[in-house]
Amino acid sequence: MLFICLFSLLNSACQPAEDKPIQRWQHATEGAYAANISNDGKYSVVSSIHHGLSLWDIEENALKYRWSQQQDSSDNLVLLADISNNNSHALTANREAFSLWNIATGQSEGYWKVRESTIRDIALSNNGDFILLGKSNGTVVHITMGNGRRLEFLGHTEKINAVDMLPNGRIAISGGNDYVAYVWDTASGQVIYRFNHPSRVTMVALDPKGRFAFTADSQKSSNIWDLKTGKRISQLKYFNRHEIFSSVRFSDDGTQLLTGAPTRKVSLWSIATGERLDSWRVTPKESIRAAGAVVYSVAFRGKNQIITESSSGYAELWQRK
Repeated sequence: MLFICLFSLLNSACQPAEDKPIQRWQHATEGAYAANISNDGKYSVVSSIHHGLSLWDIEENALKYRWSQQQDSSDNLVLLADISNNNSHALTANREAFSLWNIATGQSEGYWKVRESTIRDIALSNNGDFILLGKSNGTVVHITMGNGRRLEFLGHTEKINAVDMLPNGRIAISGGNDYVAYVWDTASGQVIYRFNHPSRVTMVALDPKGRFAFTADSQKSSNIWDLKTGKRISQLKYFNRHEIFSSVRFSDDGTQLLTGAPTRKVSLWSIATGERLDSWRVTPKESIRAAGAVVYSVAFRGKNQIITESSSGYAELWQRK
């Protein structure tokens, strides 16, 4: 009993402070299956079983559009979403298909099914010009929407867990169960950098301004890389045995990294040192016995605030200390 108490005290001491959000908006009454916040924190696309796909104007707390992606069964639910860096388009996907949406008009610009294997992650360029699909068969597909060109990146040997792309669609990053993250040229498919990890790569991200890359595995290696040289800038420092990330965002000024986790945790990190600067816990889903929430998306708002979307169905605004 003493050991359990000591463990609980030590564990609670390592948890982020229970700060209350400045504001909270409910975007899904029974919880969400996926969500993505735009890079500027203005819009959020949310997928839920009761509301389908919803695009929210977070600044106005207004429902802008409600979309439908043929959600015929529980296997067909939208589990992935991305918003282009310039807020022109949104991309949504389930395991077998993906849809492109025009944010200005609210209209669908296409619905496509994939063949051979399922979709594991997605990314979208500015103006909806390019789409990136990471698949369970280990391939990453780069699609040029204007002419239908498809380039398959075949560098991975196992299933893909995460992908990202620069806003112009020319550079991509992908990570998989083969313990490797690749940065590669989407015009030629040539590898630019290879980042090896001690376990499967679960999260990757590119700074929209092309300065940094982020890669993290399922154990304890989470790294920020210089995208111009391929050299590691820092490794995130945490005391837990391991941390898994469900969302990542670089600050506009290039000094900080924001992460979300499947454990309600949101953390702010120094890019230069890898030190954790601050942390928060999002509101859990109240209807389940063990109150928890996956942080689907994080974003900076100005210099002093951050926004989160989680599986509890809430968007929350937090004050940075």
